Amino acid sequence: MAETILRLLAARGPGKTVCPSEVARDIGGSQPEVWSPMMQPVRRIAVQMTKAGQIAILRKGKPVEDVDDFRGIYRLALPSADVESTGADDA
Repeated sequence: MAETILRLLAARGPGKTVCPSEVARDIGGSQPEVWSPMMQPVRRIAVQMTKAGQIAILRKGKPVEDVDDFRGIYRLALPSADVESTGADDA
């Protein structure tokens, strides 16, 4: 799962973000009953990767302050000074 996150971010390009559901769909396919249950595991891996400095978790274009306690829609990005640039399907 971590490899999928990194691969999707690399494909998106510098300064761009990926929706966690894109990661789940890439792994589980297009059927919601398959990829939807993967959302929590994606989040857990994203938190681990953020703590390791591999990625950043963003809310409203800014890194979340507490990766162990955030709510709502979020996106994943490679860590950088300009992570506010986002992909096309931001919410």
